[in-house]
Amino acid sequence: MNRIAIVTGATSGFGRAIAENFAQQNIDLIITGRRNERLLEVQQQLQQQYGITVHTACFDVRDKATVIAQLGPVVEKFEKIDILVNNAGLALGMEDFLNADTDDWDTMLDTNVKGLWYVTKLVIPIMSRTQHGHIVNIGSTAAKSVYKNGNAYCASKHAVDALSHAMRIDLLPYGIKVTAVHPGAAETEFSQVRFKGDEALAGKVYNGFTPLYAPDIANVVSYCINLPANVCINDLTVTCLAQADAQHINKKQ
Repeated sequence: MNRIAIVTGATSGFGRAIAENFAQQNIDLIITGRRNERLLEVQQQLQQQYGITVHTACFDVRDKATVIAQLGPVVEKFEKIDILVNNAGLALGMEDFLNADTDDWDTMLDTNVKGLWYVTKLVIPIMSRTQHGHIVNIGSTAAKSVYKNGNAYCASKHAVDALSHAMRIDLLPYGIKVTAVHPGAAETEFSQVRFKGDEALAGKVYNGFTPLYAPDIANVVSYCINLPANVCINDLTVTCLAQADAQHINKKQ
């Protein structure tokens, strides 16, 4: 029987790359996202290209009732879930603490933190019952150091780091692996979302260096989920060669 993985935020960026990487390994998928047309597009592509089964669940992870209503019935169809990748997340705005939009703060915290635990709480009963499973939480270098104007985004990713550690401790008796993967600067839709569609601002973020790309993180996640049963990488920070941490990037002029 194929392994079964849930990937949230699978319509673009890390999530889509992770879903495709898993499909290449003959892992059946449950993919989630807010954009149903894109979800169906990814579903069709992966099923046709790799011959796996792909289920979809369209919802915004911020909405607990919708998460339960849309993902719950899908998850209940399976006797086991092997892998959960909590990838759905975003950054909004880059203003200082005085000028930041508190609506943006709410969106980041509701998505990056509360959305993560809504999905996880649906899945861990199955994993705990089967005494098997691997949860991968996608964090950020912003979970490891706070940078200027990062405020609520950094706070949300610090929370992901703490939640990952807490999950690892609390789920030890059930044989569930928990891995936090913290990517640095990566050229995906991240900056377009952060700068609310301002292509000029978003484009400047990666000038002068070669960033990470979505398949790089997909490969890292793949490595983690394929380790022997007795091995668990708890915490992993990944940057491109030009980046040391959230604050230090060597950009060529």
